[in-house]
Amino acid sequence: MLVTTGTKQPAIGRTTADRELYLFPFTAEDFHHIRSLIYRVAGISLAPSKKDLVYSRLARRLRVRRLHSFAEYIQLLENGDAAEREEFVNALTTNLTSFFREAHHFQILAQHLATLPRNRPVSIWTCASSTGEEPYSIAMTVVEHFKGFDQPVQILATDIDTHVLERARRGIYPIDQLSKLSVSQLKKFFLRGEGKQEGFAKVRPELQKMIKFRRINLLDPQWPISEKFDAIFCRNVMIYFDKQTQFNILKKLAPYLQPEGLFFAGHSESFHNAVDLFRLCGKTVYSLRQ
Repeated sequence: MLVTTGTKQPAIGRTTADRELYLFPFTAEDFHHIRSLIYRVAGISLAPSKKDLVYSRLARRLRVRRLHSFAEYIQLLENGDAAEREEFVNALTTNLTSFFREAHHFQILAQHLATLPRNRPVSIWTCASSTGEEPYSIAMTVVEHFKGFDQPVQILATDIDTHVLERARRGIYPIDQLSKLSVSQLKKFFLRGEGKQEGFAKVRPELQKMIKFRRINLLDPQWPISEKFDAIFCRNVMIYFDKQTQFNILKKLAPYLQPEGLFFAGHSESFHNAVDLFRLCGKTVYSLRQ
């Protein structure tokens, strides 16, 4: 997943109770089954109070698939429909992100870049890239630090949600979402839309080519990754897993970090259950214990 600045979170929003009745049969057993399935597939722990929210998000899928009940939908998922399982995960995740969210992390990243050897490429992984604001913020930080686009830096941006990854690849954002950027950053890193695209801006190709977007579920037994990273951003993701799932993911992430690498967590996350793996070295910034 999981789950990713780039931030993955279980779906939140208005309940259906004040919008519509349950048009599709949705029993307590159905809800329990869905909670178990999303935990099994994506590691997300849905609270018992989320029944209306789950109904609201998944009722759309029933309409698309022309089903008549949640029992039918669950059967479809359990029968191994891979495409629908992907839509199921997409429907139950949403993304809260912005450019340069938790700005102190990007200042620390710039300082960290200055300490790295220049005789090898720099690699950075953002585990929950969402709609792209986090990886593009990282790329801008890299360009500003090295004073140029043509640098041996590669950014891997992953997410479990294929829809947000596609939006991230396009790199098109409403102007009002760029309010945290300076005028010089807007000129350097974005192309302002005209005509039908007025009110939007597109990330410059020079910045986009620094980033490779890929779908990865953090719960998968193996990840298609071979390199080690100088920095890993996994922010505001772990809070939606239980403690055992958190530890399992952190244990898998640790070997992917360079010995001197930094691990960036979200502002409300702490890893007291993984003190053998990571040590705190800054505000929600960790390094390897050894």
